[in-house]
Amino acid sequence: MASKDIKEIFAENFKQYREKSDKTTSELAEALGVAQSTISDWENAKKMPRAGALEKISEYFKINKSDLLLDKNENIAEGKSEIAMLPIVAKISCGNGVVAYENIEGYVATPREWLNGGEYIYVRAKGDSMINARIMDGDLLLIRRQEEVENGEIAAVLVDDEALLKRVYKTENALILQSENPHYPPIVLDENYNVRIIGKLKRNVIEY
Repeated sequence: MASKDIKEIFAENFKQYREKSDKTTSELAEALGVAQSTISDWENAKKMPRAGALEKISEYFKINKSDLLLDKNENIAEGKSEIAMLPIVAKISCGNGVVAYENIEGYVATPREWLNGGEYIYVRAKGDSMINARIMDGDLLLIRRQEEVENGEIAAVLVDDEALLKRVYKTENALILQSENPHYPPIVLDENYNVRIIGKLKRNVIEY
């Protein structure tokens, strides 16, 4: 059985959620602020929604974005593990307290067994600041969305408009971001910085 591409998977799930909500294409188009033809293109697997539209859809149906990208027809009975198609996010922004994903590089077929509830994304490591944690430039990193982590855990942290991957330590008055390379000093962030924890590192996916 040939595997479906991400547009086909999304189209099937999107249509199922629309029909389950008992909305017409015109009603859903109005609710999402798009043209009715856009809804049709999504349901016919002609186009994929951009990151902002995908966020609106998941919020409207009150589901995780990964629920729209999981091929629910692939199962163990067919000799395949369930998979979720998760985005590789090149840029993360935060406006009005809402985290948004921008510049989606693509989607990665991810074994469902790697996921334990919640929302997940991929980011790519940049530079050599985490080499002693065996995280190299360009590595594909699976991040679980959560706003709190334990001291010493590695997390993706949004500082102003830059996403950093560091070990996180909290003090009473500051957040300390520690690299895993002695050439980089700790980054100390007090209340004067716009900082937000995006999520916890769950897995480094080595690509060959």
